[in-house]
Amino acid sequence: MLLTLEPNPEQIKSEKYYQQMGLSDDEFTLIEKILGRTPNYTETGLFSVMWSEHCSYKNSKPVLSKFPTKGEKVLQGPGEGAGIVDIGDGQAVVFKIESHNHPSAIEPYQGAATGVGGIIRDIFSMGARPIALLNSLRFGELDSARVRYLFKEVVAGIAGYGNCIGIPTVGGEVQFEDCYEGNPLVNAMCVGLIDHKDIKKGQAHGLGNTVMYVGAKTGRDGIHGATFASEELTEQSDEKRPAVQVGDPFMEKLLLEACLELIHCDALVGIQDMGAAGLTSSSAEMASKAGMGMEMNLDLVPQRETGMTAYEMMLSESQERMLIVVEKGREQEIVDLFEKYDLEAVAIGKVTDDKQYRLYHKGEVVADIPVDALAEDAPVYHKLSKEPAYFAEFQAMESEIPQVGNPEETLLQLLSQPTIASKEWVYEQYDYMVRTNTVVSPGSDASVVRIRGTRKALAMTTDCNSRYVFLDPETGGKIAVAEAARNIICSGAEPLAVTDNLNFGNPEKPEVFWQIEKSADGISEACRVLETPVIGGNVSLYNETSGTAIYPTPVIGMVGLVTDLDHITTQYFKNNGDLIYLVGETRPEFGGSELQKLVNGRIYGKAPELKIEVEKERQNQVLTAIRAGVIQSAHDLSEGGLGVALAESLFTTGNLGAQVQISGDATTALFSETQSRFLLSVKKEDQSKFESLVAATLIGEVNQTGTLSVSNGESLVIDTTVNQLKDAWKGAIPCLLNSRD
Repeated sequence: MLLTLEPNPEQIKSEKYYQQMGLSDDEFTLIEKILGRTPNYTETGLFSVMWSEHCSYKNSKPVLSKFPTKGEKVLQGPGEGAGIVDIGDGQAVVFKIESHNHPSAIEPYQGAATGVGGIIRDIFSMGARPIALLNSLRFGELDSARVRYLFKEVVAGIAGYGNCIGIPTVGGEVQFEDCYEGNPLVNAMCVGLIDHKDIKKGQAHGLGNTVMYVGAKTGRDGIHGATFASEELTEQSDEKRPAVQVGDPFMEKLLLEACLELIHCDALVGIQDMGAAGLTSSSAEMASKAGMGMEMNLDLVPQRETGMTAYEMMLSESQERMLIVVEKGREQEIVDLFEKYDLEAVAIGKVTDDKQYRLYHKGEVVADIPVDALAEDAPVYHKLSKEPAYFAEFQAMESEIPQVGNPEETLLQLLSQPTIASKEWVYEQYDYMVRTNTVVSPGSDASVVRIRGTRKALAMTTDCNSRYVFLDPETGGKIAVAEAARNIICSGAEPLAVTDNLNFGNPEKPEVFWQIEKSADGISEACRVLETPVIGGNVSLYNETSGTAIYPTPVIGMVGLVTDLDHITTQYFKNNGDLIYLVGETRPEFGGSELQKLVNGRIYGKAPELKIEVEKERQNQVLTAIRAGVIQSAHDLSEGGLGVALAESLFTTGNLGAQVQISGDATTALFSETQSRFLLSVKKEDQSKFESLVAATLIGEVNQTGTLSVSNGESLVIDTTVNQLKDAWKGAIPCLLNSRD
C-alpha cells in the first residue's frame, strides 16, 4: 500500500486509494465535506486509522452505550487509557483488557508480546504501577499443526514480554474450538495500583504547553495496524506481516519507571500511550478531550529509519512510546528525568486553542484538520440486526441428556479435554511470583495479589464460555459476567467492576450484529444486578477467516477486593473430615456443555438458564460465610459440572479423597452445567453456623483415602484414585502437543 511517490489528492479520489486504507466512498465524501476540499495522502491516512472500528468504535458505539458505567466506587469510567475503582484508604485499582487478535494470527510471538506491552502502557499512562497480568486465549483444536504452532508461540510471546518486564502473569483462561482455527483470540489484561492523588489523564490542556515524545524511536513497523485489526482475515493476510510491531520489554521497563517518576513532577499536564494508530491517536485524542488543538513538527520526531514520510511517522505503531504534554518552559526537567533512564524526551509540538490538528514536515503543512473530526466525529453506524435461523431452531429443542455408559470413564475423558485440562503447561512458562505479592497463583478460581502494607488483596479473573454465547447471546453474556463474579467470590473477594473485550465476527452481517446486541443486553443486565459497572474495555470485530466467524466471545475481566487476607479462599479441599456442600439445584442442562461436545461432537440446543437475582443472592451468602470464617474451600461449577469440580477440588497436596452421595440421574447430577452453583467444604464444628448462612445441600465428606467415590443410592458410579484423575487432567495438553510434533 505504501508508495514511493504519494498520490496527489485528485489521484486519491479518482483512483480510490482511500479504499485501500479502509475508508468507504461515503466516508471519503464526508471527509471532503468536513475539510471543504479533497484530503491529501497523509490526511487520508489519518482519517482511515482514526475512523477504523478499532479506534472509533463506529459500529459498536450504539451497543456500548447500553453498559452501566457508573458506581459509587468508580473514579474513572470508559474514555481514558484504563478504568479506575476506589478500594479505600486513598488507593484505587486500575485495570483494562485489550485484544491483539489479528497480529497474533500472522505473527503469534510478537503479536502476543506487543499485546502485553500495549496493555501495560495503558495502565501506567494513568499513573498506576502495574502489579499483575492476565490473559484470555482461544485457539482451534490441537490436532491441527498450525494451531499447535500458534498456541506455543502466543504463550511464549506472553511469557517473554511479561517475564522480562517483571510483572507477574497470574491468571487467565484458554479454550479450544474449531471456530478459532484461523482466527485465534489473544486478549491481554493488566491490573495496577494507584493513590488517588497520582491519577493522570490523557488530555492536552493549556495554550502554548509543550507536546513531548518520549521512549523508543519511530520505525515503519505497525503501519496501518488499526486498519488491519478492522478487517477480516483472508488468505492474503500473511502479506500484512509488516503491520505487526516488534516489542522490547527491557525498553518498556525503563519507560514504565520513568513515567512513574514523571507523574510526581508538577510540570506534567497529560500523558497517553501511543497504541493503536500510534502518534495520530494519542495526539488527536489528547487535544480533542481537552477541547484544544495541536501543532506538531514531524522533523523533530525521533526516527530509527531514514527517509520516513509524514504518513509513515503518523501511522507507525512502533512500540514503547508515550506522548506527554508539559508546562511550557519546563521541558529540560523532563529531558533530564528521561535521560536518567537512557530514554529520549523530545519536544515536537505545542497545544493550540483553535481546535485544529496541524502537522508540519520539511517546512510544509502536511495536515490541517479539525481535531474533533478525527477523534470524536467519526460516523456512527446503526447496523442491521437479524436473528439467525439457528437460534429459533435451538430454542425449540427439548432438553436432551447425552448418553453416558460409564460415568467414571466419562469423567476421565472430560478431564482430558483441552478446555478443562490443566493449563500448567501454559502458566509454568509465566513468572507469576515476581514481586512476591502473588498469594493465589494460577490454577484456582481467581488469582489473588496482596496489597503491600495493608491487610487487603485484589482477586482477578477472565471468563467467557463462548459456546453459551453462540447458542443464546443474551443468556451467554449474563453467564460470562456471573461466572467471573463467582470466581471472585470463591476467592473471598467482593466483585468491584468489569472490563470487557468484545470479540465478534463481521458487524456488517446482520446475524453477527444481532449476536453483539444481544450479548451486550445480557452483560448489561448482569452488571447492573451484580453491581459491577463496566469501566472500560475493547471491541474486536471482523474476527472471521474467509467469511467464517468465530463464536461470539465477549470476554469479561473482573477484579474484586479482599478486605482481609484471612478471607482468601481457594478451590482445594483442606482437611480430612470436612463436609462437602453443593449450593444450588441441578437440572438436565447440556446445551453447549463439555459432555455434549464429547459425546455428540457438536454444540446445539439451549444454553443453561441463568436467573441473575438468584445468582446474586447465592454469591452474597457464600461471601458472607467466607468472611465469617466457616468455609474451607470454594469452587464454582462450570465446564464439566459437579464431577469435574470434585476432581479439581482434590488436585492438591496430601492424600485427600472424598466420598460423595448424589441422587437422581447420574449423568445430570455429575455433568450438567446448570448455573449459579458452588462446591464448598466446611469443618464439622462449623456446620451449624454455615447452614444458618448458606442454603446448601450436604453431599459428602473429605477423607484421606486418596480416592473419589461417588454413590447414587446403593450404586457406586465412580470409584477411582485421585492420582488417576490427576494424570488424565495434567497430562492432556502436553500429550497432545508432544505426540504430534
